[in-house]
Amino acid sequence: MTDDIDEACDWLGNDIDCASCTHLELRAAGLCRLKHACVHDRYARRIDRFFNWNPGQANSYVSHPHFEVRAIAAKHATAFLLPPLLDDPEETVRWNAARRLPKRLILRLRTDPHREVRIRIVSLLDDPELVPMMSDPDYYVRLVIARRVTPALLARMVEDAEPEVRRVVAQRLPRDWLLRMAGDADATVRLEVARRLSPDLLARLKQDPDWRVRYEVASQSAVEDIHDLAEDSDSLVREAARARLAMPHGQTMGSPR
Repeated sequence: MTDDIDEACDWLGNDIDCASCTHLELRAAGLCRLKHACVHDRYARRIDRFFNWNPGQANSYVSHPHFEVRAIAAKHATAFLLPPLLDDPEETVRWNAARRLPKRLILRLRTDPHREVRIRIVSLLDDPELVPMMSDPDYYVRLVIARRVTPALLARMVEDAEPEVRRVVAQRLPRDWLLRMAGDADATVRLEVARRLSPDLLARLKQDPDWRVRYEVASQSAVEDIHDLAEDSDSLVREAARARLAMPHGQTMGSPR
């Protein structure tokens, strides 16, 4: 923790001199303290504590040369001072400003050069505003969007280039559209599809090249559709199919461990 560090240096590495500080009155009132709550300190925790104690000082520091000071001041400064910070060279400053500004001003951050800003901006926007980000060049941005948007919008992402994104899509896509992903090139995506398909549609996957998908078919599909899986090349699939065929009324089974 920074409070355990026995030094008081500014962001340039110079020793902090309280005697020449402009906040002598705050110090006298116990509202700042060297190595604990100081706007000139190099450590973010101490800067943050200073502004927590003195939020009214933030307006004076939104243009400070040290990015940590600007970023933390953006949490407390008057909102009308924040729009210029959306063009700050540091992504932390841009994000802290964006979270306090109206959506009409932060929409341009959907194409911010830093992925962390784009990832975080997703949480501030509504579905229609997120649609353009579904083709973001960074897969993790798209993954966050796939987890957040209304399932009805996910049809736009069923052919995403990243299997991990498509797997989330398969988990959340409306069931009526799941068959669109039944032929996905990635087995983990097809497995998610198989786990959600209704038994009457699941039999369409019984020729899948991945044994896990066929196991789902053998375990959950209508019993009249699984006779050929009793001779499957995989032992677990064969056992699942034979066990169900031997059960009264062909009850369904769970997934393998």
